[in-house]
Amino acid sequence: MTNPATTSLLDRAKLDRDAVRREVARGLAGADDGELFLEFGQTEALVFDNGRLKQATYDTSQGFGLRAVKDDAVGYAHSSDVSIPALIRAADAVAAVRGGYAGTFAAAPAHTNVKLYGDENPLDGPAFEAKVKLLGEIDAYVRDKDPRVRQVSASLTATWQVVEIVRPDGESYRDIRPLVRVNISVVAGQGDRQESGSKGYGGREGYARFIETKAWRDAADGALREALVNLESVPAPAGEMDVVLGAGWPGVMLHEAVGHGLEGDFNRKQTSAFAGLMGKQVAAKGVTVVDDGTMASRRGSLSIDDEGTPTNRTVLIEDGILVGYMQDRQNARLMGMKPTGNGRRQSYAHVPMPRMTNTYMLSGDRDPAEIIASVKNGMYAANFGGGQVDITSGKYVFQCTEAYKIENGKLGAPLKGAMLIGNGPTDLHRITMIGNDLALDTGIGTCGKNGQGVPVGVGQPTLRMERITVGGTG
Repeated sequence: MTNPATTSLLDRAKLDRDAVRREVARGLAGADDGELFLEFGQTEALVFDNGRLKQATYDTSQGFGLRAVKDDAVGYAHSSDVSIPALIRAADAVAAVRGGYAGTFAAAPAHTNVKLYGDENPLDGPAFEAKVKLLGEIDAYVRDKDPRVRQVSASLTATWQVVEIVRPDGESYRDIRPLVRVNISVVAGQGDRQESGSKGYGGREGYARFIETKAWRDAADGALREALVNLESVPAPAGEMDVVLGAGWPGVMLHEAVGHGLEGDFNRKQTSAFAGLMGKQVAAKGVTVVDDGTMASRRGSLSIDDEGTPTNRTVLIEDGILVGYMQDRQNARLMGMKPTGNGRRQSYAHVPMPRMTNTYMLSGDRDPAEIIASVKNGMYAANFGGGQVDITSGKYVFQCTEAYKIENGKLGAPLKGAMLIGNGPTDLHRITMIGNDLALDTGIGTCGKNGQGVPVGVGQPTLRMERITVGGTG
């Protein structure tokens, strides 16, 4: 069998290139844009729970998606059968969107020689037994740390994706994408009370950092620490108060409450709370937010997006002013803007759309300790769990998985059940202090939109936000 890492997916499927290009050109004749997207993928997941291997899965998939774009309409057909007959049927299907007149087909994306990650397939790394042994080591390590540990769950997930994009003009693009993630969850108990903590890390690389360097110990220590902190937590107070957000993963709130509202499709359709505000002050001065898909080995990074466009460092908000949107090719064309390399899809069975890569706020100049000391009575949110946002209104709700009282400028008791409730566009103006400690998350983010999930990164420095509504149980 041919190796997908070194062989074109067309050749792997034994397809005649000229025949493929003829069918792609026939299906897209008269369209404004479109492409053939081919994918080969492998996925492995191991879950170790309560001292034993509970789940082990392995999956190989392949397929293609053919897309024709005309104005704001999209024709899309996909198949797991990578063959000329299947491609002929797909070309027949997408041709319906072209309409009765011919337009000018969009120019192809520029090629790039930049490689942000290696080609190594993590599934070809350590043997299955070594991966199971690692999960067993994690379990034993956490249990030996504290007698209050009641449950440990550790998982190891790896994917390897090869994509190839073929356009009717003969241009083709190729990318090989490794991805690995470790996640550790701990339940600690004392008497009748139990609380949990969770940490993970990952990136676009092989297994070496995950097994050989013992980097998992930091995640295990963090998960246990969070569980033990929550074991001492008291009911969170409710009401409006000043809130300090920690650096790193708390940037997921920025991702949800602000990032989605800056994706091109929502703004073209005027359904975003940020629609029509280009060039306007949408945040406090000092707030600069970027989306950067060009960071080496990061979970959200891509050498090229799923339309073949090289990813970029796109400034979205600069010193509080809205200056950019994240764009795929279709929405950029319809809005008279340039694609930013944010056209992403979950797999060959999904159409691409504007999606975030690594989205974060830049550092300010304040010491984090100074920020906490500036709050007389409030809350410090160190970590978040799930959240929801309404793109149109900007309203959000976020659950804090690790939070503390702030009393007279000092951290107090840990809090249980704290929720942050607010409005993204409004609360951007309530940022009054920005720390000098920008941190990115450890490589655990997955973003959902319109039923599609893609890996992403988030980040921010420590922030002070004034008059935020906190939902609590105390």
